[in-house]
Amino acid sequence: MGQICCSPLTLAGNVLPYKAINPGGCTLEYRKLGNTDIDVSVICLGTMTWGEQNTEAEAHQQLDYGLSQGINFIDTAEMYPVPPTEETQGRTESYIGSWLQQRADRDKIVLATKVAGAADWLPYLRGGPRLNKQQIAAALDASLTRLKTDYIDLYQLHWPDRSTNFFGQLGYQHQPDEVSTPILETLEALAEQVKAGKVRQVGLSNETPWGAMKFLSVAEQAGLPRMVSIQNPYNLLNRTFELGLAEVAHREQLGLLAYSPLAFGTLSGKYLQGKRPAKARLSLYSRFTRYISAQGEAATEAYKEIADRYQLDFSQMALAYVNSRSFVTSNIIGATSMDQLESNVASMELHLEQEVIEAIESVHGTYTYPCP
Repeated sequence: MGQICCSPLTLAGNVLPYKAINPGGCTLEYRKLGNTDIDVSVICLGTMTWGEQNTEAEAHQQLDYGLSQGINFIDTAEMYPVPPTEETQGRTESYIGSWLQQRADRDKIVLATKVAGAADWLPYLRGGPRLNKQQIAAALDASLTRLKTDYIDLYQLHWPDRSTNFFGQLGYQHQPDEVSTPILETLEALAEQVKAGKVRQVGLSNETPWGAMKFLSVAEQAGLPRMVSIQNPYNLLNRTFELGLAEVAHREQLGLLAYSPLAFGTLSGKYLQGKRPAKARLSLYSRFTRYISAQGEAATEAYKEIADRYQLDFSQMALAYVNSRSFVTSNIIGATSMDQLESNVASMELHLEQEVIEAIESVHGTYTYPCP
């Protein structure tokens, strides 16, 4: 029940650029980054394992393969690799920088990175990162040095500079005495970097509906750079983006850059029945348990049954569902092996038939938000 997708999606009423042919002959899809003239591939190459689970040579191999398949969008962060440590911080960007240094086509690559939000648990990042003018300037210059480039196409705020419900938290707990960097100051800091030519566009990550609308409102009132994207988790086990942010994405042209589309690999089915394959993320790191629960496993079993019934690769089905959502600008995939990468990239060729979509929605009705 899969076929090559051949009809354009829309975001906020605009037809999105769609057809292109890569050297291998596959049909690719590109979508506008917000209200800009930047076209990004529907699949974005995620990088957070590079420098921890992947070597520099493996990172370069993944980059070469991604570009050969028509992927022009690369996402990283100053904090990477993950799990974050002082010893490895910035290594991912350095790996990308050594690869970029070998190329003469920087202008054909859409490079995104992120500045860390408030975090007393990252004391080695500027004594604890904040989204103020001084820290944004320092963080950006350090990223540019590691990436060996003069500019960032999309500079994102990795998470808010305030206490709110993100990283899997559903309930909001207000902190009335909290001191946070004003949104206006953060936007003014970003505006300075845009004016200096170091940043082309700016975006959000791990943000809430209130935060997204506040950034857009302050930017409009003050004549400051407008956010063009929002990078939040979105997958079959976690569709909380649809509650409030999907409408924002459409109406404000703030398209989703979906991360964790396979729910830390859970939606490959490899962790079912308590399995922990060697070198898999959940086998190596206890922190990645967000999608492991009784409800999550039951939902995963139900989604896998759909893939088996229609003779689809489970991971590709899960990714193709994300690709099909009209509020999604790009789907950020990550892989630790070339086999995984090749399979994940191939998902951009898969179009799910309506009966598959309906089966997925039926499971969602039973297990609505098993893993936030």
